[in-house]
Amino acid sequence: MNVVTAVDDVESERLKDFVAQLDCANEIALRSEEFVCRFKDESENSTNVKVGDNPRVIVNLSVWETPEALEKFVWNTIHKRVYAKRGKWFEALTQAHFVMWWVPADHKPDVDEALARLADLNANGSGERAFGWDALPNVTLWKGQRCA
Repeated sequence: MNVVTAVDDVESERLKDFVAQLDCANEIALRSEEFVCRFKDESENSTNVKVGDNPRVIVNLSVWETPEALEKFVWNTIHKRVYAKRGKWFEALTQAHFVMWWVPADHKPDVDEALARLADLNANGSGERAFGWDALPNVTLWKGQRCA
């Protein structure tokens, strides 16, 4: 799961370019090898999901068979271009905004579970309940992309 806070409302002119790329990114994910599922709302994205009191918080939650498959999607598709422009659309980050955890094959996590995992990561660092890219020795593409 990835959580960001937009600098403006999703419907605003300022976020128009971001929103325009969502369908393409989601379609690539759907066609990706080892993609399992993603959380979506009635908009077919997750931009209308309310998280707390801030209507500008946007969540992205997906399930992949392996971290390597997610890594390929994140750093080798349109997602990488969106990530590169994150400063144009999202507030600066003050804590971890991305979290992973192992999910049983028959389980579809929801936003509340994901937010709890992110809170755990921010409180305790990487561990069994929640972790980031740094906890996975077989994925390395993120190292050249992370924030300083």
